[in-house]
Amino acid sequence: MKKVALINHGCAKNLVDSELMLGLLAEKGYEITLNEEEADVVIINTCSFIHDAEKESVQSILQIADSGKKVIVTGCLPQKHKEELKKAIPEVCAMVGTTDFKDIVSIVEQVLNEQTDNYVSKISEKPEYIYPETIHRQQITMGSSSYIKIADGCNYNCGYCIIPQLRGAYHSRTIENIVEEAKELVKKGVTEIDLIAQDTTGYGIDIYGKPSLPKLLKELNKIDGLAWIRIMYAYPTRMDDELLEAIANLDKVAKYVDIPLQHYSKKILEAMRRPVSDYDELVKKIREKIPNVSIRTAFIVGYPGETEEDFEELHQFIKRTRFDRMGVFEYSREKNTVSYSLEDQVPAKIKHKRYKKLMELQQQISYEINQTYIGKTIPCIVESYTDDGVIVMRSEHDAPEIDGLVYATSDNPVVPGDIEKVHIDKADEYDLFGKVV
Repeated sequence: MKKVALINHGCAKNLVDSELMLGLLAEKGYEITLNEEEADVVIINTCSFIHDAEKESVQSILQIADSGKKVIVTGCLPQKHKEELKKAIPEVCAMVGTTDFKDIVSIVEQVLNEQTDNYVSKISEKPEYIYPETIHRQQITMGSSSYIKIADGCNYNCGYCIIPQLRGAYHSRTIENIVEEAKELVKKGVTEIDLIAQDTTGYGIDIYGKPSLPKLLKELNKIDGLAWIRIMYAYPTRMDDELLEAIANLDKVAKYVDIPLQHYSKKILEAMRRPVSDYDELVKKIREKIPNVSIRTAFIVGYPGETEEDFEELHQFIKRTRFDRMGVFEYSREKNTVSYSLEDQVPAKIKHKRYKKLMELQQQISYEINQTYIGKTIPCIVESYTDDGVIVMRSEHDAPEIDGLVYATSDNPVVPGDIEKVHIDKADEYDLFGKVV
């Protein structure tokens, strides 16, 4: 039996694609291994969102190619740089685009066929992502939580982003298919599902004629055995009253909003081709409508044309808004984006200085917010154990992999996936510490 290993780079959306590929291969009798050394072929699913992500993916390809393994490169990198990539790393046996992974079995077969020594390429000129509903994902990150991709592709044209060119137009899955997948995951022991897409709040607009995330949430909320439903990647202009009320009123929906705002300055938002609206008012409305909500956001510093005044506007906004969770990215200049050819590119030194200033501010805010949990008892999901027996958990206010953790002790054994109440007695900038009660 031939063994296939897979290395995944990039976002959770990429991870789902990786698991779909492995599902196809497992169905055809291939053995899946997480140890690339024992594999006959290694698939590297790449990210190409920003330069650093590309660099990481390329290093991974070079490393596996140097080991003499047969390498198949999939995802965003070949979609974006097919010609250059093949020239730069001729050892690559095959390349597969972002929406062509459903052909992975025949590509692996061709690569493993000793009679053929030809390079194989399957990259659609015009990508269009339609979720392959008949494939059962072979999960590589099974635990208490799992991602469900509810849509892919994007109809926006943000000035810094290449995703629409790599993934095509926005395509939603049906409510029935998503609910079916969620039920299957619950049967496998998953108790939290995290809904992902390039924009989750646009869900359903293409197939139901209007944004249908609230309706999807209501259906998912009925699933027995499911404890938490979390929404990631919301878009600011789609946070309407219907959606906010669904988050507030449905008992299984985490009181957590992930809404990347990207900037605050009107001038920079316009240059970014992002919605210009009153973000102070939006945050206020979210907090009023959803009691005990935790808001995560992300910002880009150093976008072309960002002056000290623009940056200061953003800095002051963060200072007064006090986001519960926040990520900051230094602007990355990407070819084929609107911003690539803009004048007034901000020097790297200034970008980094601004990044540091915002992260230091957020660290302080995060520390102060975490201190307010001390003395409280909060529900937490059990993730795992450390080597010395401490229970690793997560609160409703923390998404997997990107937010903080709760480290707890317990007098009784607890099971991964269970929701337990934890009395918090200590906190630092990012994590909480306590005891299961």
